[in-house]
Amino acid sequence: MPPGYNQKNWVVALLLAFFLGSFGAHNFYLGRTGRGSIQLAMTLLSWLTVIILIGFVGLAIVGIWVFVDFLLILTGSGGYDRDSNGFPLER
Repeated sequence: MPPGYNQKNWVVALLLAFFLGSFGAHNFYLGRTGRGSIQLAMTLLSWLTVIILIGFVGLAIVGIWVFVDFLLILTGSGGYDRDSNGFPLER
């Protein structure tokens, strides 16, 4: 690990996924800005279209996605045992 590198914490990632997962906070924290941006955009667009009922579909999709992300972080699988730079999460 390079000097001065701030290692990401597993518990922080897990808590961000649980409480702010639909906004992609856990992905932003781990450096996965693409995934985080898509989750954030889907959540915001879904809330804007919830009045015409189609937004509920988007919210359900994001909810399932975040639940899977939470389980992947919890188990340390699917690449969620490391940050975007390839360094392991501190446990």
